[in-house]
Amino acid sequence: MTDASRPPIHLIDTEAERLGDLALAAEARLPEAAGLLLREIERAAVHAAESFPQGVVRMGARVDFVDEGTGARRTVELVYPPEADIGAGKLSILSLVGAGLIGLAEGQTIRWPDRSGAERLLKIERVLFGQD
Repeated sequence: MTDASRPPIHLIDTEAERLGDLALAAEARLPEAAGLLLREIERAAVHAAESFPQGVVRMGARVDFVDEGTGARRTVELVYPPEADIGAGKLSILSLVGAGLIGLAEGQTIRWPDRSGAERLLKIERVLFGQD
């Protein structure tokens, strides 16, 4: 899938910088996820935190999404790698799905590769952050 066929995404300026550094540091260890995350950062509209749109996935957000191919629904919190605990629903930004969710808004879908190389159609149903 080309970047032009992906939906527009948004990032907070400070998070974009930290995520870029994280992805560059992980390139040797997690080349696919790091590369996908770097491409997402490059194409994102970047905002100051105070002007960041509501209902958009950011770090620390709780996200309800559905895999439209299988109908599987999941709720995860998008976190930095040290906080990741899939059993507790804490998904690392350096996972393939985590890199695909960042910056998407409620109602958006994205075709995104999974670990097997197959593309999945992920749809954001709800995004909650902080006291939302």
